[in-house]
Amino acid sequence: MRKHFLLIVVFTCFTTFLSFAQDAQDTTAVAAEETPEQEALALIETAELIMESTKALDQARDMYEMAAAADPNNIKANYMAGDYYLKTVNKGRAAEYFERVKELNENYRFDIYYKIGLGYHLGYEFDKALEYYEMYKTKLIKERNYRGNDKVTLTEVDRRIFECKNAIEFRANPTNYAIKNVGTRVNSEFWDYAPVVNADETVMIFTTRRIEDNTNSNVDQDNFAFEDIFISRKEGDKWGSARNIGEVINTEFHDSNLGLSPDGKQLFIYKDVNNGDIYVSDMISEDVWSPPRPLSNAINSEGYAEKSVSVNKENSLMFYSSDRPGGFGGLDIYVSSKDKQGNWSKSVNLGPTINTDFDDDAPFISYDGKTLYFSSKGRKGMGGHDIFKSEYDSANMVWTEPVNLGFPINTPDDDIYFVATKDGKRGYYASVREDGQGYTDIYMVTLPEHLAENTEQIANKNANTKSAVDSTANTEVKQVENTQANQQIKPVSLLVRVEDASNGQAMDARVGLISVDERIEVPGKRISTGIYEFQINMDENTEFMLSAEKDGFLFQNFKVPVPAAGLEAQEVKRRLEMKRLQVGVSSVLRNIYFDFDKASFTTESFNELNKLERMLYENPNISVEISGHTDNVGAADYNKRLSQLRANAVVNYLKNKGIDGRRVKAVGYGEEKPMASNDDEKDGRELNRRVEFKVTAD
Repeated sequence: MRKHFLLIVVFTCFTTFLSFAQDAQDTTAVAAEETPEQEALALIETAELIMESTKALDQARDMYEMAAAADPNNIKANYMAGDYYLKTVNKGRAAEYFERVKELNENYRFDIYYKIGLGYHLGYEFDKALEYYEMYKTKLIKERNYRGNDKVTLTEVDRRIFECKNAIEFRANPTNYAIKNVGTRVNSEFWDYAPVVNADETVMIFTTRRIEDNTNSNVDQDNFAFEDIFISRKEGDKWGSARNIGEVINTEFHDSNLGLSPDGKQLFIYKDVNNGDIYVSDMISEDVWSPPRPLSNAINSEGYAEKSVSVNKENSLMFYSSDRPGGFGGLDIYVSSKDKQGNWSKSVNLGPTINTDFDDDAPFISYDGKTLYFSSKGRKGMGGHDIFKSEYDSANMVWTEPVNLGFPINTPDDDIYFVATKDGKRGYYASVREDGQGYTDIYMVTLPEHLAENTEQIANKNANTKSAVDSTANTEVKQVENTQANQQIKPVSLLVRVEDASNGQAMDARVGLISVDERIEVPGKRISTGIYEFQINMDENTEFMLSAEKDGFLFQNFKVPVPAAGLEAQEVKRRLEMKRLQVGVSSVLRNIYFDFDKASFTTESFNELNKLERMLYENPNISVEISGHTDNVGAADYNKRLSQLRANAVVNYLKNKGIDGRRVKAVGYGEEKPMASNDDEKDGRELNRRVEFKVTAD
């Protein structure tokens, strides 16, 4: 039975506001039954009240989404749900809501085709995006005299079309970046971004909006904690637990870092004063920093923003961004040098080779003194900010034409604040990715030229082995053959067939492949219905995670070993049977891992958790039971409590991602339902320590 919602809400404590959004459907003020239309209107009123009282976009979006689910014909609920997805996370989900708006009334918004295209663009469906962008462009040209506020200019839509075509090109030719989440000791379920590291890569400083250890126990208007600057130190080869850098740096309000000197002794900070200025703090000792002080007016301008900074290893050049007058448009990148007295001199714009009429931001000058990384909304990008690289030609005193770092480091959304390590082998930046914990996470990127030996070296090793075996043969002939073989390293072909488990029929799905350790994404090619091919060129045996997703079916996510590329053609075949989502069907979440004897996830778990969340989001009519299980080691009561806590952790993660809490139930069975004998570890107890989900309603 549908009930009326409590509309008079006192928003006094926003740290529990998300639970309000989840529980709002259970709150009743009157006992009168109401229609789906009335329920949707009540939810819309609640969303509007949220926005009047706060800027909690996520919670307002959830309310509009619930309203659209209650009454799919409510055009406002659908439009606002799509619009708020574009303003928050999971932006690609906006397209389906805008599509509903178009079906209900294609004249509801002049720019509805553009909005649909933007949703598909941000959801990596570039062909569909191009189709809708072109439809909007045709409408725009036909109605060129339209002057409404919901008009997107021809210049902007042409830019989006350009970005989509670039994205198709980059995605078809990805670069082998290894992109690894730095882990749960650094990242949180909230915003973590703008990492900077010192020269020896032992200190990382970054900005976060986590609640734990925040200087201010309250939250800002958007229902997230205020920005604070945190620090992590290397412990062996892993980053240690991040902690607040201290109240000398952090205030009760927003504080964010911008850059770190190579020696790690000067931290550059953004302060929201004078429309945005750069401040600097000196490290007095390991845990003691001086009060931040503003840079001189050679850097900070009067009334304009300075938003990023990077200094070279000699501390003689400072690169930064500013929107001051005299630039090429938006934010531009400038450089200042130190004079003989050690003061920063008048700044110089880097010029049109680097700067565009769009925003150009986040410069990072590498330790070689000539390689500049930066982010731009212009140039040949995929959408939002893309990361580019340029080198300074000292002979001609010019910067080379910037090069887009390509996919997958760049995406259709913002990719910004990339910093490289001293040896040039790695870099760090923040992104929203498949294995992230929630919002932006910090990732370590290994640049392609440093991943492994190149194919020529691999071939030489194989050729040398072959030559040794055939040493009695004609040496000159063998050398010729081996030289030819050096150029004939053949990638391994992984052929995947996706089929409906109920009838064996091949069917299309979203199929992905990424290496388990290095997180290298391999693009797939659709050969025919349900048949996909991946070309893998690794110099050693490598374990990959193969995934498949399709609306109305259980997702698949399992590991596949792939041999090293060699001189002979190799083919690996896999068949994926997809089970339909129906009451009673269940699956083991084999890639969810917990810290030992705890209910906290390890970094490797989030890829699986996010696929589970997406399956529930795309199939809103199903409910599931999440069950925790253990082996029989230890006391039965303890095992049952631990299994319940672990099931609760999965459910809480899903609820925090926006899944209605009434659709997910946690049950801990302890050691009551083993899959195998507990007499053996590998084939018994290990299998019994698991989390499952079972569809309980549709």
